[in-house]
Amino acid sequence: MAWQRADDLFIELHQVVRRAFPSDERFELSSQLRRAAYSVVANIVEGMARRSVREQAHFLNIAEASLAEAGYCVHAAHRLGYLTQAERDRLIEKVRMVGGPLVGLTRSLGSKPG
Repeated sequence: MAWQRADDLFIELHQVVRRAFPSDERFELSSQLRRAAYSVVANIVEGMARRSVREQAHFLNIAEASLAEAGYCVHAAHRLGYLTQAERDRLIEKVRMVGGPLVGLTRSLGSKPG
């Protein structure tokens, strides 16, 4: 579930950036937001492909940090006037909806043998 939600978030944030951000942001905040959202998905995939629990946890922790970064980018985009309050709230809720399963997945590794 974490991967599917992260994948959906990445696609949606990518579309929002293309639609709502000014073209002069193409290499600044919009790029950072897209990279952070991509990093969430990519690190979940890479982590789950690892054989050791320690390596899995490492990549899932990176995914969690990237998700926090994406959330901040959404906040910053709203403060800069690129997103309305309603858009910001909806996207932050989607970030939270990724966070729950991702944290759960990370915590579940603690019960697996190393």
